[in-house]
Order: sequence, then structure tokens, then C-alpha cells
Amino acid sequence: MNRYETVLNQLQSDPKTWLVTGCAGFIGSNLLEKLLRLDQRVIGLDNFSTGKRGNLDEVRNSVTEKQWRQFSFIEGDIRELSTCREVCQNADYILHEAALGSVPRSIADPIASNESNVSGFLNMLVAARDAGVKRFVYAASSSTYGDHPGLPKVEDTIGKPLSPYAVTKYVNELYADVFARTYGMELIGLRYFNVFGPRQDPEGAYAAVIPCWIRALIKGETVYINGNGETSRDFCYVQNVIQMNLLAATTAEAAAVNQVYNTAVNARTSLNELFGMLHSRLLLHYPHLKGNAPVYRDFRKGDVLHSQADISKAARLLGYEPSHTIDAGLDAALPWYEANL
Repeated sequence: MNRYETVLNQLQSDPKTWLVTGCAGFIGSNLLEKLLRLDQRVIGLDNFSTGKRGNLDEVRNSVTEKQWRQFSFIEGDIRELSTCREVCQNADYILHEAALGSVPRSIADPIASNESNVSGFLNMLVAARDAGVKRFVYAASSSTYGDHPGLPKVEDTIGKPLSPYAVTKYVNELYADVFARTYGMELIGLRYFNVFGPRQDPEGAYAAVIPCWIRALIKGETVYINGNGETSRDFCYVQNVIQMNLLAATTAEAAAVNQVYNTAVNARTSLNELFGMLHSRLLLHYPHLKGNAPVYRDFRKGDVLHSQADISKAARLLGYEPSHTIDAGLDAALPWYEANL
């Protein structure tokens, strides 16, 4: 039995109270579903700026009525300190997912990104400190590596940020480190690398590449690739992210706390390869895709060329073992995409 399996068994026998911010979002709703399935008590916070009520409805339909009654939801905004204090009051663990994501969004509106990702994060830290929360796990970002060219990415070596979003996520890490040293808090940051899976929104200007492309392929629309298609990413299925959050929240290893960890699979897939993976899977059900090809356009400002995570630190200190490669993740996620896009 690996450490994750041990954690799952322990949680089911000893339920805790969890606060999930951004619980109506893609990652937040998947965390919510997992926790409720483990018979945990969950407080959820979301302002629906990017989260969807439909995600909460889907979670409700996937758990038992008894499990759903263990969930209490508050509609509110992390930019309001009083709201943060309210939701933190009875939490044992916080999984902080609320943020304004997307590099292009931050370039278009850096003030909004800063207000949510920095001021909102600081509010949550203060509220968690004052409530005596045991552990605070937060969504960091691989964008923190910035212009550093080294591969795979190692947690202790970063470059200069390439976008306002990257700045906000790096500031989160700096604040977490200061709060740990100044107030004795236990904080762990998870640098997510291109997470994908069910409930990821394919709509809008800032949609992630996998749901965006699947939607376009199914509907017979053009798939656009920014650059020459050799840009590569470490695509990480959402179940790997759930594992990292639960391992980080529950670890009893002192050396594992007040750290940041890459959250990915240590693999690199080019956009051309990704298109081929999606095209070949969907072609089995959508014959109109025969002969379909992407259209290439200019490289997107603020993006990095290549991304791949060294996950040895997470394996060593947390016992992390990714359950899904990109292929396994796409196979698991595709039925949801087809049913919901």
C-alpha cells in the first residue's frame, strides 16, 4: 500500500473539516467531489467569477445524499477579509484554489489578477492564521519558472516571470514563506503544470488547450496552434492534482512542510503530439475529422517554450506517485468531454 492509499483509508476512518476555495471551479470541484466521496466535511467558497454552479450540481449528482449534506457552501469573494474569516473558522485543512488564472487574462487586466491572486491570497493567509488552521495548501503555478531554460524544472531554480500572472503566483510563495517563518503556520504550495480533466471549461478567450481543442474538433471548427507546434508541456490529469493536495495536507513529515512542489508527471508533450493524440481518439467517433489539420499562428506573448517538471522532491517527501500519464488521463477524461461539450 502506497502513502496515498494509506491517506485515503485514514481519512475515511477519521473525517476532518476541509475548506476548498474556488470549489465551483475545475480543480476545486474535483477536490470537493473526492473529499465528499471520502465522507469528509467540506466548506466551499466561490464567487462564480470563473466557477460554475453546474459544477456543484454535477458533484451533487455524483455523491450520496448523506455525503452531500456534509457540504456547506458560501457564495463570497476572497477579496473580502470578513468572508475569509467566516469560512476559515472551523476548518482543519484549507485547499486554496480560488484565483484568476490565465497568462493572457493577466496581460489584459493585471489589476484584477493582482487583486484576486495577491490581495485575496493575503486575506486567506491572515484568516487562516487567526483561525488556527492546521495546514494551508495552495495552488501555485509552473509559470513561476519564467524564462529559466533548464529542463526538467527543479523547485529551487526559477527565472524571471514572463507575465503578471506569474508574478502573482510567485508572490504567493513569498508570502507563504514569510507567514511560515513569522507566524509558525504550516503551508505547502503546489506548482501545477497544465492540469486537465472533467469540468475544465472549453469556452471563452482563456480556455485551456485540451478542452478547447476537443470542442473545436467535435464541432468541426478550426484548431489553432500558437507557434510551430513544437512548444511542449507537462500535461497533468486532475486526479494527480487531487493526490498531491491530499498528500500535502496530511503529511506528518516535518521536512515536507513549508515547501513548494511540482505537480505534474515529468513528461513533455508537444502541441503537435497533443493534436495527434486528440485527433486519433476522436476520429473513431467523428469521421468528419479525417484529413483535419491544425492552423498555425503567432506564438502567444507571455508563454514559455517548454515545460517539464522534476517530481522527485514530491516523491521523496510526500510519497507522490502519479496515477495517470497524459494518455491515461485523456482516455479517462474524453467521455466527459464528449458528453458535455
